[in-house]
Amino acid sequence: MSQATLPKPLSNHELVSSPAWLALKTAATEFQGLQVQDGSVPEDSDKPRAAALLGTITESLEVLAPQFPHDADYFQALHRDLAAWEQAGFGIPDFLDALLAFQPQLAREDGLRHLVLFPMYTQNGSTNRLLEAVLVEVIWPEFIAALEAGDYSNKLFVPLRFLAFTPGYDTNSAVLFPESVAIRETPSFTWGAIFQDREAARFRRVLKSAARITNLELPADAAEMLGDQALTEETFVMWDLIHDRTHMRGDLPFDPFMIKQRMPFFLYSLEELRCDLTAFRECVKIAQDATADTATRHHAKLVQYAVIFDRIFRFAITGTRTRNYDGLGGQLLFAWMHQHHVLHWTDTKLTIDWDQVPEVVSNLGHAIDELYWRSIDRPKIAHWLAAYELVSATLTPHPASVWAKGPDALPLTSPLREMTNQVMDDEFPLSMFYEALAKKLRPVIESTVGITGTSNI
Repeated sequence: MSQATLPKPLSNHELVSSPAWLALKTAATEFQGLQVQDGSVPEDSDKPRAAALLGTITESLEVLAPQFPHDADYFQALHRDLAAWEQAGFGIPDFLDALLAFQPQLAREDGLRHLVLFPMYTQNGSTNRLLEAVLVEVIWPEFIAALEAGDYSNKLFVPLRFLAFTPGYDTNSAVLFPESVAIRETPSFTWGAIFQDREAARFRRVLKSAARITNLELPADAAEMLGDQALTEETFVMWDLIHDRTHMRGDLPFDPFMIKQRMPFFLYSLEELRCDLTAFRECVKIAQDATADTATRHHAKLVQYAVIFDRIFRFAITGTRTRNYDGLGGQLLFAWMHQHHVLHWTDTKLTIDWDQVPEVVSNLGHAIDELYWRSIDRPKIAHWLAAYELVSATLTPHPASVWAKGPDALPLTSPLREMTNQVMDDEFPLSMFYEALAKKLRPVIESTVGITGTSNI
């Protein structure tokens, strides 16, 4: 394949429709069909074709590289890793050098573009480490830069917008994490990226339908997001900026991420909800801060709507009922608001008392904070029981639940894994309200697979 060097600079439209990108995308997609789960190409008969496809990819990268001068070191390392992979017979890939050279967090500039190519899996997409490629641009408005430079420092956070992608991202996946890349050893990860355009577009489509189904009258500023993709993207950037940094801040259990540990899934629910409710509470404070600029205060108010609506509508009924910790968090927030009389389902119409919402929702965050603060003085098993008590005080457990019968019914003297085994896959089933809502809203949620900011909402 022969390609002329692309003129500089190309618009986004010109870039994604360029022969070099289209050739790269086509070659990478075909290459995926030759790979197995670990990323290797095991069949000798497939290796000549793999080499030819890799040649197309390499030549395309050379043509595209001038569009990304800020990633020159990454492109050089990527060429070396691709060549080494071919020379090793397309065994299990190792792209550690390219990964270490890719440092998008060092140049967070609004509109800055990246071409990312790695053998990797995609969360909520493929669990196979296939060769995936994405064209993206950074979302970094001035008010976010000011927040990050001030009280909300998060040096690892990289918000992105999709421009184009290979099939692994034609899914629900809305993140690009370095730990998903095929590498020989695990380094210290220095960035994590979230596709805010997908989150925003998904939110807008689901909220639009949910409001219609429940006869919910949206506040004017919340309704504004339904018609403005860019505004919603910026709102989600602010939400995730604060959420992401919260995982390692506060009075925490020793390992808040519970990495490589099998624990009751409701603990993951509380951790993710804690981070969202921290973002909510911080945005309540920002929205009330007379010294903050108008754009920041406006987005802070929108974050509050986004947290509530995304949690109670999309999160609660997305995915299966098998240890669905995000779903459980959405159910908990909805029931908490209902039982504290700020959310009402009356005469088949959903209404929310918005003037009382900040205090009530913040109080749920305070309850989780109190649970965490007490945790360092408790044995792990006692922390688990206290967490279950917090959730089950608001949500009704399954009638067959062993945990719901109390500590005397549980194997307290057995290894902790036996306690975890007693948690039902659907320990807190959907309420009658959600069962009915899911029948109408779930098809809308399913329609958001592969959605981007340019999709028809």
